[in-house]
Amino acid sequence: MNKTLIALLCATLFATACNQGPSPQAAHDGHGHAEAAGHGHDHGPSGEKRTHFTDKTELFVEFPRLVVGEKSAFAAHLTTLPNFRALEAGKVTVILSGGNLSEEQFSVDSPSQAGIFRPVATPKQAGQRELMIEVVTKDFSVRHALGQVTVFTDRKTADASAVEEDEGGIGFTKEQQWKVDFATAEVVKRPLRAAISASGTLGARPDGEALITATAAGQIKPAGNFPVLGQAVKKGDVLAYLAPRLGGDTDMVSLQSEARRAKVELDLATREAARMESLYKDEAVPEKRLLTARGAEESAKAHFEATQARLGQYGGGAGGVPVRAPVTGTLVDIRIAPGGFAQEGSTLFHIANRSVLWLQLRVPEVDAARLKSPVGASFQVDGVDERFEVVQGKNGRLIAVGGAIDPSTRTVPVVYEFQQPDERLRIGMAVKGQVLLEAAKEAVAVPTGAILDEGGIPTVFVMKHGEAFERRAIRIGARDGDWVEVVDGLQPGERVVSRGAYLVKLAATKTGEIGHGHAH
Repeated sequence: MNKTLIALLCATLFATACNQGPSPQAAHDGHGHAEAAGHGHDHGPSGEKRTHFTDKTELFVEFPRLVVGEKSAFAAHLTTLPNFRALEAGKVTVILSGGNLSEEQFSVDSPSQAGIFRPVATPKQAGQRELMIEVVTKDFSVRHALGQVTVFTDRKTADASAVEEDEGGIGFTKEQQWKVDFATAEVVKRPLRAAISASGTLGARPDGEALITATAAGQIKPAGNFPVLGQAVKKGDVLAYLAPRLGGDTDMVSLQSEARRAKVELDLATREAARMESLYKDEAVPEKRLLTARGAEESAKAHFEATQARLGQYGGGAGGVPVRAPVTGTLVDIRIAPGGFAQEGSTLFHIANRSVLWLQLRVPEVDAARLKSPVGASFQVDGVDERFEVVQGKNGRLIAVGGAIDPSTRTVPVVYEFQQPDERLRIGMAVKGQVLLEAAKEAVAVPTGAILDEGGIPTVFVMKHGEAFERRAIRIGARDGDWVEVVDGLQPGERVVSRGAYLVKLAATKTGEIGHGHAH
């Protein structure tokens, strides 16, 4: 993406966020967000921020220190997972419980704007309480357990107990996140395998594919119903007839007439030879007459066979040379229509057996020495998010690892065969693949999209809370499909930006300061 366009997009998002005024509730109770210079939203010394995930939603909530009898406006930013878009409708309830006190609930039935719900809590009981925010929509219901919170007896005590938090980090507001292609992912431990990246194509087995070409220039005639794309055919099936163009003054009618004359001549010669045999037995004719009759019969027979062979070359009575399927499979391409004229050598039909495919990868020369004992392969194709795997001994097998470097591409071929491929896969598709080098091992990993290259240093942006991120350099290891091993720099349970990392990076620059400022 062009960096200038990204900067313009980010500036627009910043302006949109900053032009949203404070809520009436926040203005009314006097504990809303004050726009501090350079930091946008701020609750003063008593403000709190908490971030929590369920399998359905992400909650980032901001609220002031809670005081008995005072209205405290919550700003609950709710994001739906896994699309990371603003929750547009639902009921949100703040629940205070525990501390041997009765439960208190404070609800709002709809958002003040997409993704932002503003329940107002007025606690009646002081003490240590468990804070929970419940989200109920027509499709699901979840609860975000946010841990303990203190409800103070008066504002003076609340302000005195406040601890100044280190805001820090790179600001990137929820309103901005919701408007772009953005997502976060948890740092996890998962099985990873060392692999080599490679490009390649999908193909059919050599004995499972055939390109049928015209043996001579001529017209294509149907053999019953003309074949259609996707039709299953068997080896030996007649797909069509090719009526070749005849040279000189010869035409099919002349050939057929000559064949009939040859048949008549053969019949006459055969009868004459039989008559001479009978006469010779009765000693009515000399042997020379018998030998002459036999010779004439053989000559007529040879002429008849020649005319039949010539007629057969042009299809005989069927109207052309039969075009037969040399393999069993599916018609994946048809280049001719019935009645069309084909030049000699032109492609007529393409048949392939798609029940078994070959994954043909080309490994760069620099990685060729690592191709000792590959254990499988994986690949992706354009238009399909899913990654496909070829597991040796399960759904596929290694056909060959090339023993020579291709002088033009400087690559080594690695070919895998796999069975029962997905219907979305097509012969000839370009693939982005990996050759797997070893069995899986547990490792800390992040999605590949989370990592940016900053001057040769792998970098990620770690979430501090819902709207603040920290740039962190990491050390990476094995790559396995969409995941990369993190050798050092991250711990399981942390969250990193997995989509939109470049926009967060832009937010940290002076020329693209987009993450500082929004009003709730």
